[in-house]
Amino acid sequence: MKAEYNFAGKPHFSRPELRERIAQTAASATAHPDAITGDLTHEERRAAHAVQGRAIKPAAVLVLLFEQADGYHFVLTQRTAHLHDHAGQISFPGGRKDETDADLIATALREAQEEIGINPTAVEIIGTLPHYITITAYEVTPVLAVCAPQAFTMDAFEVADVFTVPLGHFLEEKNWRRDSMMREGAQREFWAVPYSDASGERYIWGATAGMLRVLIGKLRA
Repeated sequence: MKAEYNFAGKPHFSRPELRERIAQTAASATAHPDAITGDLTHEERRAAHAVQGRAIKPAAVLVLLFEQADGYHFVLTQRTAHLHDHAGQISFPGGRKDETDADLIATALREAQEEIGINPTAVEIIGTLPHYITITAYEVTPVLAVCAPQAFTMDAFEVADVFTVPLGHFLEEKNWRRDSMMREGAQREFWAVPYSDASGERYIWGATAGMLRVLIGKLRA
């Protein structure tokens, strides 16, 4: 089933179409063709953490799409500058799994409610995407969900800003690039997909861009 596009490149997937397109992409610990952990496979990243003696912790993020008249828009946050992990970076709302969470979907919903005030009862879960092992030793499950636009209530300690980006921006291959940086004595590559809005240029990269890359691959299929 193919999505239809207008000339602005804005997709109009129905919720059943979204569900169908990711149904065969269950969260798994296997490597992905897009090398979603950057320039390492899933198992290579796991092995690198093992060498350093790092325990990998379960976490989840809510990959939330607002359903608007012109198509879907992703909800993204910019983390505050003082946080220990990924300070100042753009990310999906989410975090580490708590013992009280029934599962990782519950983790993603709880974290989104705490960070940006999302009402979890108004969110429809579509499914999950492949796990992503981060450089900070989290095994993240991206939880794809859809809802009508909601007002945001930010947790000022964790969230510096919350904004949306049209799905169509990520579907355009020209907006994607491979960037690199030196880390632990090696040159590492990663996905990046900058986006400009009224607040300036948003640099979306690393784990967030990697998870988006996998989803976009499914939607283009």
